[in-house]
Amino acid sequence: MTQVKKVDQKVKTTLQNTVKYQILTYCFFNDIHINDSDLSLLAELAICDNVEVPKFCKILTDKNIFKSLQSARNAITKAQKRALVDKENSNKKRIFLNKEINVQSEGIVLLDFKILGQADES
Repeated sequence: MTQVKKVDQKVKTTLQNTVKYQILTYCFFNDIHINDSDLSLLAELAICDNVEVPKFCKILTDKNIFKSLQSARNAITKAQKRALVDKENSNKKRIFLNKEINVQSEGIVLLDFKILGQADES
């Protein structure tokens, strides 16, 4: 009989960190490697939601996530290629976080992940 070891942790944190955690979890389980600035970009996009690219690039540089508008734009393009960011069909200037990531970014968010890890049977 296999014994299941349960880890129960409770953490109170900011909405920004809660959003980042959701994105990191998605990326981890989908084998998508992102750096800190990419994570900050995605978290900011989740909170802004459906924003025009020039306006969003300005937000990213104002918050010192990227040093220039061009580097912000390049990071957005990289995120699009990784299917983390989508563009509106009707207006290609507006972007949003890929809906498959399913990030909750408004109000009070309680994350309740249930993950069962088991040893590979070889």
